[in-house]
Amino acid sequence: MERYTSMRGRARKGQSLGSGEADSYISAMKTFLALCVALLMFATLGVLFAGLIGLARGNGDPARSNQLMRWRVILQGAALLLFLLLMTLLRS
Repeated sequence: MERYTSMRGRARKGQSLGSGEADSYISAMKTFLALCVALLMFATLGVLFAGLIGLARGNGDPARSNQLMRWRVILQGAALLLFLLLMTLLRS
């Protein structure tokens, strides 16, 4: 039976640092975050196209254009934050 004095020794030997449930939970969280990032990216793209279509039609409603721009910035920021969180989880 080998004895390790640190957690790094276990990680180098390929042994799991946590229980199987914790690994399963982290894997599920990574999948969930990836789906959320994809959903937010498509929502951002949808709002962007809605603004472009309104611009091409020449509706001339500046309040609607401003509202769409705000939503695009909010969705894009949320997507970037979740993407950074996902990359942090994937790194570990």
